[in-house]
Amino acid sequence: MSEEKTKKAGNAPAEKRVAASGKKAAAVKDGAVSRKSGGIKAGENIMPKGYVPRLKKIYKETIAPELIKEFSYSSPMQTPRLVKIVVSMGVGEAISNKKLLEAAVDELTLITGQKAVKTKAHKSIANFKIRAGQDIGAMVTLRGAMMYEFLDRLVNAALPRVKDFRGISQNAFDGHGNYAMGITEQIIFPEIDFDKIERIAGLNIVIVTSAKTDAEAKAFLAKFGMPFRK
Repeated sequence: MSEEKTKKAGNAPAEKRVAASGKKAAAVKDGAVSRKSGGIKAGENIMPKGYVPRLKKIYKETIAPELIKEFSYSSPMQTPRLVKIVVSMGVGEAISNKKLLEAAVDELTLITGQKAVKTKAHKSIANFKIRAGQDIGAMVTLRGAMMYEFLDRLVNAALPRVKDFRGISQNAFDGHGNYAMGITEQIIFPEIDFDKIERIAGLNIVIVTSAKTDAEAKAFLAKFGMPFRK
C-alpha cells in the first residue's frame, strides 16, 4: 500500500475502518485469502505490507509524548507500549459437541482477522469429564498491526454496542501493568452475523503492556480510548 493510501486509511472514519475489517474477515471465512498458500494459517494475518494502523500512528505522535511528560520518563524507551493482546474462548460443551469448538475457532478468526488455534486442557477434571490434552477452547495472540487494529475496533465499534454500557472496570489490572476483561456476548463485534452463530458465547481479552505499574498502564490505555468506568 502506498504512503498516500496508508494515510487515507488511517484518517478514515471509524465506521469505514470497521466495514473494511469486516470485509477482510468475510474473505477469511469464505476462503478467499491467499489462494496460493491454501488460505490463512494459524498465527498469520492479512494486513497489507507497510500498513500503519491508526492507533499506532496516534501512539507515536501523541500518546508517547504525553506519557513522557506526565510520568517524567528520562528516556523514551521507558514509555509504556502494547506488547500483545490475547483473545480466547472456553468451550466446555466441546466435550460432547465438537461443532461448538469449530464454531469458536471460526468466530475468533472473524473477530480478530487472524487464524485462531485450539487450546487443550492442562489436566484431567473427573467432575467435568475433562481429560488432559482434550480440546476445550480457542485463542488468538495478536501482535503488531493486527493488535492495534483489534484494539481500535474493540474500543470504537464493539464496546459501544454493549447494552446499557457504563464503562469497563478500573480494577482488572494484575499489578504488573496488564489488563484483563470479559465479554459476555461475541455478537457485539460487527463481524459476527447473529443469524449464523451456533450460540451466544463469551470471550476473554488480555491486554499485555510494558508498563511497570497499573497506574501507568491505566493512563496508557485511557489515552487509546479505553472507556474506564468512573
